[in-house]
Amino acid sequence: MEEALRASMALTEYRRPTNPGLSPLREKWIPRESRSVASARRFVRDVAVDWKATGDVPEIAELLASELVTNALAYGSSDVSPMSPVRVTVGRERGLLTVDVHDPCFAVPRLRRAGDLDVSGRGLAIVQDLSRNWGWTLTPCGKSVWFQPAAWP
Repeated sequence: MEEALRASMALTEYRRPTNPGLSPLREKWIPRESRSVASARRFVRDVAVDWKATGDVPEIAELLASELVTNALAYGSSDVSPMSPVRVTVGRERGLLTVDVHDPCFAVPRLRRAGDLDVSGRGLAIVQDLSRNWGWTLTPCGKSVWFQPAAWP
């Protein structure tokens, strides 16, 4: 029972309610191939620059998008057709840039703390540290993992 309660709390901790105030700026569908990460990175950075995100937000958004797309390709592929694409959406919610990476896998992302000698396991910790908000939402077609850096005063 205690484990079910912890799982339920984890499900609500990182979920973002649907927000009608979110304005989608651009969207890109990418194939499930490792070379697509660079394309998604450029896409997110270009949108942030086009919309005049302040300071180093374009570079931070580029880095964090790279982490989420890499995770979608590496961990979001169990029981999923290799032909199913990953969708990257960039939006604006008041002063926050919202980047949402949607993949067709229902596995919930896990925030881990990697040890000093571990070669992986730092991606979501980096997303958490460099964004104002982050989380995930289960959808009828998989899940979306998102982050929001403060981009406009």
